[in-house]
Amino acid sequence: MPDLPHLLAFIAAGWLLNLTPGPDVLYVVTNSLRSGVRAGIVAGLGITAGCFVHIFAAAIGVGTLMATSAAAFTVLKYIGAAYLLYLGVRMVLSRPAPPADLGKAAAAGGEQRSLKAIFLGGFWTNVLNPKVALFFLAFVPQFISPGADDKALYFVLLGVLFNLNAIPVNVGWAVAAGWMARRGAVQKGMHWLDRAAGVLFIGFGLKLAFTDAPAVRVGH
Repeated sequence: MPDLPHLLAFIAAGWLLNLTPGPDVLYVVTNSLRSGVRAGIVAGLGITAGCFVHIFAAAIGVGTLMATSAAAFTVLKYIGAAYLLYLGVRMVLSRPAPPADLGKAAAAGGEQRSLKAIFLGGFWTNVLNPKVALFFLAFVPQFISPGADDKALYFVLLGVLFNLNAIPVNVGWAVAAGWMARRGAVQKGMHWLDRAAGVLFIGFGLKLAFTDAPAVRVGH
């Protein structure tokens, strides 16, 4: 394991990366704005669960396979892009909810979608994105000593630490978005926020679809 200064640097870098807006942050914020803080937190937990899949898959070599096999990367890439496009189109085409329903959801934390559906949406948003696996393969090994006896174990431990550190960041995004949802101006423009978020999801999906498979082999 890295020494204390390197471990603190790892934690700080993880927080900064998780604060960066992307599909995960957008998913948390959108659900929190629409359905309350609890829904945003559940969305974040779904994303965290999806990240655990990539962490353990990378540790046993599946992530390396995707990094070195253009076919494997391409298959997962197009599935993930299609899912992001599906989320985006659904949000763009969604009908505006009555103002009373928005107010009730924001005040009481009621969900227009079930918490299970929100959790699974976050889970699949992450699992179907091969760039998440490549991120862990590129980022985590930098903090593992070349002379470590069991690199796979250290990879899992650091990956779990990174993932757990993301939870308070996601909760923070959910709380901030939930606070915004209680403001009257935000409630009135909720439908347009949904459409804007949908356009962003479509953009993320297209970006993923046109991402080239990595050309450089990634070793263990």
